Amino acid sequence: MENSTTKFQTEPYLIKRWEKVGRKSAFVAENLRAWKTWRRQTLITLKKLTGFDTMVQAKLSPVVTDNVTMDGYRRQRIEIQTEPAVIMPLYALVPEGKGPFPAVIAPHGHGSGGKYSVAGRRDIPELVETIANHNYDYGVQFVRAGFIVFCPDSRGFGERREKAAQGDLLAQSCQWLNNMGYPLGQTVTGMWAWDIHRLIDYVETRKDCVPGAIGCAGLSGGGLQTLWASALDERIRCAVVSGYFFGYKESLLERHTHCSCNYVPHLYEHVDMGDIAALIAPRPLLIETGNQDPLNGKSGLGNVLPQMRITTKAYRLLHAKDKLAHDIFEGPHRWNGVKAIPWMRKHLVGQNSSL
Repeated sequence: MENSTTKFQTEPYLIKRWEKVGRKSAFVAENLRAWKTWRRQTLITLKKLTGFDTMVQAKLSPVVTDNVTMDGYRRQRIEIQTEPAVIMPLYALVPEGKGPFPAVIAPHGHGSGGKYSVAGRRDIPELVETIANHNYDYGVQFVRAGFIVFCPDSRGFGERREKAAQGDLLAQSCQWLNNMGYPLGQTVTGMWAWDIHRLIDYVETRKDCVPGAIGCAGLSGGGLQTLWASALDERIRCAVVSGYFFGYKESLLERHTHCSCNYVPHLYEHVDMGDIAALIAPRPLLIETGNQDPLNGKSGLGNVLPQMRITTKAYRLLHAKDKLAHDIFEGPHRWNGVKAIPWMRKHLVGQNSSL
C-alpha cells in the first residue's frame, strides 16, 4: 500500500476555501454608526454559532463547601449552578483585610487540572511541574496584589471531567463535550463563555466584591475563555488574554490537530481572532504573547501582529487606543504577568484605591 501524499489530502482545498469564504463579519467600520451596527450583528452571529443562545438559565444556588486560611488570603471552595443540574466548582481567593475588593475571574487552560493550578495547589504532586513551567498560579498572583480572585473549573476539566477523562487530573474532556454538543447545536466555546457569565452573576451577589469592578484574565484555554467572555459581556471591565491571540488560518486551520475546544462550526466564515477582540473595544484589553510560543504559528509574531492591527482599528475608531496594549515577552507558552497585573490595577481599580 502506498503512503498518502498531499495530492490526495483535503487540507489544501480547505485552505483555498478559507481564502474564498472567510470573514464575512470582518471589522471594517469607519465611523461610530457602522461600528454599532457591526457589533450588534456580530454578537448575534457569534452567539448563534457557539450555541451560547441555547443555554438555559437556572438559579445559582451557591454553596460554600470549604474555607481554608492561606498565607495572606483565604481560599473558599464554592459550587454554583450554571444551567439546570450543571454545577461549576470554583475557588474564591479572598485577600486579607477589609473589603470590598475588585474582582478578577481567572479561567485556566489545558494541562492545569482545572482550577487547581491557577489557585497554586502545589500540594498536589501532579501540578508542581505544570505550575512551574507555565507560571500557572496567576490566581495567587492576583490575590496577593489585592484582588478577590475566582478560579473556576471549566466544563471538561478538574472536577468537571467527563467519564472518559477520569483517572488523569491533567486530562480534559473537550473532544467528548463537543462530540455531544455539536449535534445539539452547542460548542465548548459557548459553554465556557456562558459559565463565565454565570460566574459574573454570582460575583455580583457578593458583598466583598466592588460593584462593577470585574476583570478577567487567563492563559491559553483561559485566554480563549477570557477573549470570548469579554467580547460577549460588557460587565467584564478589563481583560488580559495570554498565549491565545493569533490568526486562525495559520494557527488552527493549518495546525488542525489542536484541542477541539478551539473549533466552532462556521466560525472562519465570519471572523478572525482580531475581529472578536475588536468587540471588546473600548474596554481595556492587554494581550500577552511569548515570542517563542508555538501556538503563534509558523510565522511566529508574523501571525499575531496582523490580528493586533485589526483590533487596534476598533480602539482607534473609539478613541481608546491607550486602552489596548500588547506585551510581547521573551519566552514560550506561559503566563507572564509582569505588565498584566499593573494593567488590571490601573484600569479596573483606577485611582480611587489603596491597592
